Amino acid sequence: MFRNITPVVQNLLIANVALFLVSAFLFPQLSDWFALYYIHSQYFKPFQFLTYMFMHADFWHLFSNMFGLMIFGPLLEQFLGPKKLLILWMVCGVGSGVLYSGYTSYRMNNLQDKVEAFESNPDPDAFNKLVVENRGFFQSSVFDFVDDFSRNPNDPNKISQAKQTLNAILEIQGNVPMVGASGALFGVLIAFAMLFPNTQLFLLFPPMPVKAKYLVLFYGLYTIYNVVVNNPTDNVAHFAHLSGLVIGAILVYGWKKDRTNFY
Repeated sequence: MFRNITPVVQNLLIANVALFLVSAFLFPQLSDWFALYYIHSQYFKPFQFLTYMFMHADFWHLFSNMFGLMIFGPLLEQFLGPKKLLILWMVCGVGSGVLYSGYTSYRMNNLQDKVEAFESNPDPDAFNKLVVENRGFFQSSVFDFVDDFSRNPNDPNKISQAKQTLNAILEIQGNVPMVGASGALFGVLIAFAMLFPNTQLFLLFPPMPVKAKYLVLFYGLYTIYNVVVNNPTDNVAHFAHLSGLVIGAILVYGWKKDRTNFY
């Protein structure tokens, strides 16, 4: 497998692994600088739309993305050429970051509106609903406070504490970084499925063969499901994955129509 690694795939692997090692063992601040933050966060910088895709949360996050690149990237590079594969990887990665930032902005604005509505009318039921919707950011003890607040809805101390809690959640959610090359990898996956739809792939779990088009279809449906469900305890950026699939599909569709343009 390693003998078949093509130049662009090899360079992407080296860049991702090298930056992971530097950030993990030599310069941990790099992860904070290069991760992608919400555009209204104090930590946001425009260059993060590019750099976030070279950062990874842990070894297994890095391994899964690089393993996927090693499996699907070489054949795509041989078929499309090095330039197009690099364009596919970078455009899907950066584009996923941009679209995810728009999605995050929508979610943050929605949360901000709910917090402001609560501050105008501090109702315990509204507070409880916000806690349930964002339960992944709370400790379990918050539900004791919810019960206490429900029994004392006019207590100014309880109202003040509830407001402070919700504003703290706003700040926490606004400063959650996104890292990883998953958006770029999902662009590679959809490209592979569109160009080699009937290629048989052998899964490890469960151990069975499956055609590329069905594997990517499953991933796509699973990603859409997670975006719709929006589980607050799930720290995977499923919308970025979906964005990579869409951007990759658009790129490959355009390339397939333009048969005269080869790289």
